[in-house]
Amino acid sequence: MAARQSVRLLARQITSQCSQPPPLARRTFSSISPCLSAHNFAMPAMSPTMTEGNISSWRVKEGDSFSAGDVLLEIETDKATMDVEAQDDGVMVKIFAENGTKSVKVGARIAVFGDPGDDVSSLEIPPDDSKPVQPEPKAESTPPKETKTTPETKKPAKDQPKITPTGPGQNPKYPLYPSVIALIHENHIPDQDVAKITATGPNGRLLKGDVLAYLGAIKSDYSAQQSKRIEHMAHLDLSNVKVMPTAPKPTAAPTAAPPAEVPIPKLSSISLTVSLAEVLKVQKRIEDTLGVTVPLSTFLARAVDLANDDLPKPEDTKPSADDLFNAVLGLNSIPTTSRGTYLPQIDALPHPTPRKALSRSKPSISRKPDIIDILSGKAIPKRSSSSSSRVAGRNLTTADGAINVFSLTVPAGEEQRARTFLERVKTVLQVEPGKLIL
Repeated sequence: MAARQSVRLLARQITSQCSQPPPLARRTFSSISPCLSAHNFAMPAMSPTMTEGNISSWRVKEGDSFSAGDVLLEIETDKATMDVEAQDDGVMVKIFAENGTKSVKVGARIAVFGDPGDDVSSLEIPPDDSKPVQPEPKAESTPPKETKTTPETKKPAKDQPKITPTGPGQNPKYPLYPSVIALIHENHIPDQDVAKITATGPNGRLLKGDVLAYLGAIKSDYSAQQSKRIEHMAHLDLSNVKVMPTAPKPTAAPTAAPPAEVPIPKLSSISLTVSLAEVLKVQKRIEDTLGVTVPLSTFLARAVDLANDDLPKPEDTKPSADDLFNAVLGLNSIPTTSRGTYLPQIDALPHPTPRKALSRSKPSISRKPDIIDILSGKAIPKRSSSSSSRVAGRNLTTADGAINVFSLTVPAGEEQRARTFLERVKTVLQVEPGKLIL
């Protein structure tokens, strides 16, 4: 330990011959001691835009040792409070900015550190050679030039050097906008003149309007006028708004108008008698020949389907949009027929009973069979002939010539169309019923 102290005393004697440590070494201290002296610790910048901060509190007191990663102090900015950690091991020699110090510039000395194991009482305090960061001065507004200088010989834009103005106009921290560079190249403005153009953009940046004002293409106060106009239009002007007077209350509630009467469409009934005798013959012939019974409903459904094809349209039918468009193009004429959707109502034709038979016949009292007679076999319930000759689901008959009534109920104006349909059904069922199963 004595040998180490003697070496340090010898080192202090030759301190004047040693050069000062570089600025980088002063900012982040290291365990390697240049010239065996203490190190200044400057106010660090906690963000790229930070220029000053407040010392909230020190976590390490004078004479205390610390290790790399320990929190040395807390710095308070206008945005947040952040901890400052040690980069290397060391000892706190002197604190120049006490707790609660306000507005400490970035780069200003706030403390002095020593190396681990140094004697704090014998260390030499280095001089304060820190340079606090000064805020950038605002660019002074200079009136733009009114005369446009035109060079005698113009060079192409690709031969122009890179524009990096350093004058009071453009902030040297920010590059020029591409539109500004293109405008400068087009007008061949030298670098020394570009540096004199007044920059009115954010953070002291040069705008395209500044260059145009310098060239005289626009008025010098054009940018200010536009800013005022935009600010004025951003607020809604309610000075000319007038309050609408309240409407007087109605004395009596208006009577509601009666609902419009919906016209009831007029309907017409069209009927036609059709005989199913030929259909029954064809049905019997198929059953005897092939051994297959074709239901009567199959014949009727097929006849209705064939009769609905190409029915004439009613006289008051209006052409559709497709029909009119095709007629304009000359593709085809407006069709006069269409497929129908008729489904006739089928009823058996009633046969009147002769008056003579009614007069001769005597009324007979018929007694319904008792349940005991039915169970004993004395009385067997008989089915009526009329019920046996009717088809399930339709009120038609196949007895006495199988004459039935086919009827339709259609709107007024479609009588001819419905009559054509019934005549087709009658023709197919009475004349050519064999076509219905082919």
